[in-house]
Amino acid sequence: MSQRPQYLSAEDRRAATVQAVVDLAAEQNPAEITTTAIADRMGLTQGALFRHFPTKEAIVEATMSWVGERLLVSVDKAAEGAASPAAALEAMFITHIDFVSKHPGVPRMLFGELQRSGETLAKRMVQTLIRQYEQRLRRLMEAGKAQGELNAELDVDAAAVLFIGTIQGLVMQSLLAGKVSRIRRDAPAVFAIYRRGIESGT
Repeated sequence: MSQRPQYLSAEDRRAATVQAVVDLAAEQNPAEITTTAIADRMGLTQGALFRHFPTKEAIVEATMSWVGERLLVSVDKAAEGAASPAAALEAMFITHIDFVSKHPGVPRMLFGELQRSGETLAKRMVQTLIRQYEQRLRRLMEAGKAQGELNAELDVDAAAVLFIGTIQGLVMQSLLAGKVSRIRRDAPAVFAIYRRGIESGT
């Protein structure tokens, strides 16, 4: 059982709960994380945990909200500091990879939610996150085409799907290898191949 401060504000306690879920997801199948395990990780009783979240689903929803907000803020900040649309795409790619390497439980949770049967709020939140991410990519790609940096015939919808799929592929390879560190090692070379495929030939 982890030793954590017992006297936190409600907001801090909810944030600590989300962090506990993210940490646990890096160690085990997210679908098998129990409220008992979350409470134990935080040094709380289940009763204390449920004073801040009425159900386990509410904990999952809060975690998905945290993931979406943190990831989008991170990639937006990275893109804003880039010198061109293509450079912004690269910055987003590497920033996303860094986010995953720091929070290896996150992709496992996202994959798990998308694979769940039926509709849940958490699953819809993941789907919304992906749509918002793709919108950012398409805007940058359209800007790159307009500036002559990217191929004028580029299918931005397909390119956005491939961008996210490439990150997912790197994540899967790192999970299969059991070495999250390899995702940072492989990312620059993989993105270089992707970038050559979307750039203008001129």
